[in-house]
Amino acid sequence: MADRVTVIGWDGSPLTDAARAALGAATLVAGAAHHLALPEVPPTAERIRLGSLALAARRIAAHRGTAVVFADGDPGFFGVVRTLRAPEFGLEVEVVPAVSAVAAAFARAGMPWDDAQVVVAHPRTLRRAVNVCRAHTKVAVLTAPGAGPAELGLLLEGVHRTFVICEELGTEREQVSVVTSDKAADHTWRDPNVVIVIGGPAGAAEGGGWIAGRDPAAGPRGWVQPDETYGAGPGGRLGEGETELLRAAQLARLGPRVGDLVWDIGCGAGAFAAEAARAGAAVIAVDRDPAACARAEGAARRAGVQLQVVHGAAPHVLEYLPEPDVVRVGGGGPAVVSSVADRRPQRIVTHASTRDAAERVGRDLTEHGYRVECALLQSVELDTRAWTETERSVAFLLSGVLPDRAP
Repeated sequence: MADRVTVIGWDGSPLTDAARAALGAATLVAGAAHHLALPEVPPTAERIRLGSLALAARRIAAHRGTAVVFADGDPGFFGVVRTLRAPEFGLEVEVVPAVSAVAAAFARAGMPWDDAQVVVAHPRTLRRAVNVCRAHTKVAVLTAPGAGPAELGLLLEGVHRTFVICEELGTEREQVSVVTSDKAADHTWRDPNVVIVIGGPAGAAEGGGWIAGRDPAAGPRGWVQPDETYGAGPGGRLGEGETELLRAAQLARLGPRVGDLVWDIGCGAGAFAAEAARAGAAVIAVDRDPAACARAEGAARRAGVQLQVVHGAAPHVLEYLPEPDVVRVGGGGPAVVSSVADRRPQRIVTHASTRDAAERVGRDLTEHGYRVECALLQSVELDTRAWTETERSVAFLLSGVLPDRAP
């Protein structure tokens, strides 16, 4: 096992005395090509070019001597320290930190970043990173080959964002570019790079917030808000599938979360869509009624969240939408539910007004491989001044979970 392992963060500035001392005593140095080319690297030291971090960690663990590992930016922030400290390698590490690539990127842009989301995008997590960019107003994306600015821009089709792209921070080839998301795919970008994605309503309150990233306490308390929050539609009330208690049950069954893409089909007043977005998910709200689309956009503005609203009739309009994680079907009946199930989201929730309709939907979901649950929900509103009934609603709540994609 290596006698000592020092991890040195490098942000392009001169090495500190602590870093020089550790490097001078090193018998093994691991890093990227530009790290290994630094003149301070001892000529007699064994050199490992970092590719697979796990493989490098095994070689370091087997090394007899002192090791130094270079990393760009702060190695404790989405960096190599996590891998080196894994129990399987048994390494004790000392860290000489540097300015993280995210902090450097925001500094180059002249922007605060305490209200930003920070995500890592590589081919396996690219879709989830894009969903965070859809849902939030300020996101820093640590990219990887195959999951860079061009790919982000292509997957954000239909959603306008501004990209601040910081290439090769800390080097002589450093470059900062500002482009709209739809133009990002027109260029070839150098690795490594960080992308700041900006768009939508303002994030943190004036004067700053109290917690980094998205404030979980923003907006009123409660998973769902009273029906009157979303205004009256035709007939002076929300639709059958949008009532407060049914919305609460739908949200509980779907469990939208950060990194998810939610479809809300037949979004009506946008009540469910806005509340799913409050949970941190990206949401596409679909309705064939232009007035409903306008109401959904208004609901999003009042809630301070971002929605992509699509006008069109399901199931045809769904064909070109990006793949969802969870879906609420508020309108369209069995044909729309069946079309959604063909896309294989993790969870689907819908409702029916009769048992026969619920059974038809449930059978179809079962045939698609979903595990189906159904509950009869009845709510009675009372006027507490006289304790008399003012409103009664009954609905069958159906949910389907795809076992091979759960949770």
